[in-house]
Amino acid sequence: MALAIVTGSGGLIGSEAARHFGRLGLDVVGIDNDMRREFFGTEASTSWNVRQLSGELISYTHYQIDIRDRDALAQIFERYGRNTAVVIHTAAQPSHDWAAREPFTDFDINAVGTLNVLQNVRDHCIDATVIHCSTNKVYGDRPNRLPLVELDTRWEIEPGHPYQDGITEDMPIDACLHSLFGASKVAADVLVQEYGRYFGMKTACFRGGTLTGPAHSATELHGFLAYVMRCNMERRTYKVLGYRGKQVRDAIHSHDVVTAFEAFFRNPRPGAVYNLGGGRHSNCSILEAFTLAEKITGKETATEYHPANRVGDHQWWIGSNAAFQADYPAWRQEYDVPAILEEIYAANVDKWLPARGRVVAR
Repeated sequence: MALAIVTGSGGLIGSEAARHFGRLGLDVVGIDNDMRREFFGTEASTSWNVRQLSGELISYTHYQIDIRDRDALAQIFERYGRNTAVVIHTAAQPSHDWAAREPFTDFDINAVGTLNVLQNVRDHCIDATVIHCSTNKVYGDRPNRLPLVELDTRWEIEPGHPYQDGITEDMPIDACLHSLFGASKVAADVLVQEYGRYFGMKTACFRGGTLTGPAHSATELHGFLAYVMRCNMERRTYKVLGYRGKQVRDAIHSHDVVTAFEAFFRNPRPGAVYNLGGGRHSNCSILEAFTLAEKITGKETATEYHPANRVGDHQWWIGSNAAFQADYPAWRQEYDVPAILEEIYAANVDKWLPARGRVVAR
């Protein structure tokens, strides 16, 4: 029986991929040791998602191992061998701030962990398709050098600029500031490309913007849209860091991400690189996200502004999906930002409740 191996299967994209490829008829092997809980605390734990997967998918097998553990990882790949049709690598350390505090751990997970996955595919299932969740942070802070115009609620690119429909893959990744997280993800991204080009393996780097959806274990340091909604619903204060809250993100629903993965799986190629995000179809600023959340809940979002932005943070990011859509013209996005927030709200309306006695800052 053909199977999919999904690293980070308890996370947002990993769990969506496990469900999606399971429904396509593949057995699913999930690898996740709930490091998100260690990164961000109990509220960010993905254990609930793993329990749901195990209950929903008859064909789901879970391994609670660390992708840094080469011996344990090799045993899994050796066990399933050439029955492995696709490897979807979503396991990662996702935070700029956490990487600066724990650089060895960040690099070992993001870069060395990716190398461990790639070499195991090469050794045990070289014909399998490898799909890697990269990030737009491989471009570092270079997007901040674009000519931007300040509008009432957002920053926007200068009209007529070549990137007005979205940043394409030709943007250089050199000679800019990445953050240590960005640097470890660059290393992983290049490794995935190299295994594709050097060994002829079917690999793809998907450089995502804001990946989101109702399965996100939202927390302050990771999960922008879901965390905006969580703050509004739980009456938390959202800390806005720099750029007057007008920084723009494109946002893509996890469903739209994994349908892109499926398209590549059905017609793969070696060493592919694609930006994959909300694009012009689905994007907003932080201020605009507050307004949309307030419209859904009927409650004001409590905010606190800090002038200093995070190091390496993008002031404006809207990526272009044109390269992927040229290669896979049947793929279409189904969600935009309002639809994403509506779904996040509906999925958590009975869970994200105000803490008793919580005082909302103004």
